[in-house]
Amino acid sequence: MFDAFERMVAFRYLRARRKEGFISVIAGFSLLGIGLGVATLIVVMAVMNGFRQELLSRILGINGHMGIHGIGPALTDYDPLAEAIRRLPGVTRAIPTVEGQVMVTSPAAASGAIVRGVRPDDLLARDIIRKGLSGSAEEFKAGESVLIGYRLAEKLGVTVGDTITLISPKGNATAFGTMPRLRGYTIAGTFNIGMFEYDSGFVFMPLDAAQIYFKLPDAVTQIEVFVDNPDKVPELRGDIYRLSKGGVRIYDWQQANANFFNAIQVERNVMFLILTLIIVVAAFNIISSLIMLVKDKGRDIAILRTMGATRGTIMRIFFLSGASVGVVGTLFGTILGVSFATNIENIRQIIQSIIGRELFAAEIYFLTQLPARVDTGEVVAVVLMALGLSFAATIYPSWRAANLDPVEALRYE
Repeated sequence: MFDAFERMVAFRYLRARRKEGFISVIAGFSLLGIGLGVATLIVVMAVMNGFRQELLSRILGINGHMGIHGIGPALTDYDPLAEAIRRLPGVTRAIPTVEGQVMVTSPAAASGAIVRGVRPDDLLARDIIRKGLSGSAEEFKAGESVLIGYRLAEKLGVTVGDTITLISPKGNATAFGTMPRLRGYTIAGTFNIGMFEYDSGFVFMPLDAAQIYFKLPDAVTQIEVFVDNPDKVPELRGDIYRLSKGGVRIYDWQQANANFFNAIQVERNVMFLILTLIIVVAAFNIISSLIMLVKDKGRDIAILRTMGATRGTIMRIFFLSGASVGVVGTLFGTILGVSFATNIENIRQIIQSIIGRELFAAEIYFLTQLPARVDTGEVVAVVLMALGLSFAATIYPSWRAANLDPVEALRYE
C-alpha cells in the first residue's frame, strides 16, 4: 500500500528540524495522549470486570443461585424436596438452611450478625469456605460450636476456642413479657471469604443446632440451590416450581442482586464513555499537528508535485505520518495498560507502603483486594477504536495536502 519513497518521506517529516520542533512536540503529546487514553481505558475496564467477577463469585459462592422458601415462615418436608431438586439437570447442590438475625456478644464487644444453620458436610464442601477456613472442621461437625468471619472475630476480640453469646430478638414468652433468647457457643474456627460484608457479619452453625436455637424443629427457612450455569436459573425455576406443586416461593440471585449489578454495569458504561474522550482529544491533536505540518511543508509538497508525485502519493505520505503516531501510541498504551492491570494489586501495595495510607478500604469496596480481569475481547475493541480514531484524524489533513495547488505554493518563493 505504501512504497519505499512514501515511507521515507513520511518518517522524515516526523523527525522535524529544530525550527519545526513545535510540530514534533504536538505530535509527541498526541502519541502520549493516545497511549495514556488506551492504557487508562484498559485498566479501568479490567478493574470493573474484576469487581463484577469477584463480587459475583463470592456472593454466589456463599448464597447460592436460588433460594427455595416456604409459603409460611418455615419450609417443612425439606429433605425429599432437596433430593428431588438435586436430580434436576444443571443443579449441583441443594442445601437446607436455617437463617436468622442475632446479636453476637463477647466480653469485649457486641455486633449484629446473620446466623446460618447448615449441615457441616454441605458447608465444608464449598470451596470458598474451605479454602479460607482457620480452625478445626472436626470440632464444628461435633455440634455446639460455630464458624465466624475473621473480621467479626477481630471486632469481638475473640479467637478460636473462645465462647460467644448469641442473642435472638425473637425471644421466649414469659409472664413478664418476651425475654431475649441467649445461648453460648464455642468458636471452632474462622473463615475468610475476602468480602467485607460476609467476613464481618456471618456466623455458621450446624443445622441441628440452628433448628434448636431458632425453634424450628423439622423445618428450615430455605433450600439453597447451586447450579452449574448461573445464567440458566430462569429455566430451572419452572422445573422446581412443578416439583414442589406450587407450595414454595423462589428467589434467585438475579432478583436479589439486580440493582447492585445493574449499578456496576451503568458505571462501567459511563466510565468507558468518559475515558474514550481522552483518545478523542488525542486524535484532535493529531489533526492539529498534521494541519500545521501541511502548512509548514507547502513548498515541499509543491516541489514533489512538480517532480511527478501524484495527489495519491502526497495523501498517503501525510496519512502515514499521522497514522504512525496513532499506531505507536496505541501499541504503547496497550502494553502499559495490560501490564498495569495484571499487576495492579502489587502496585497498590507498593504505593500504600510509600505513602503510608490505605488506598482500597474493604469497608467501602466490599473486597479486601483490588481485583482486575483483563478481557481479551475488550482489549481488542479498545485497540481497534483507538486505531480507527487515529486513522480518521489523518484523513482531512492528508486530503488538504493532496489538493494543495503547486502554483500557489511556489508563487512567492
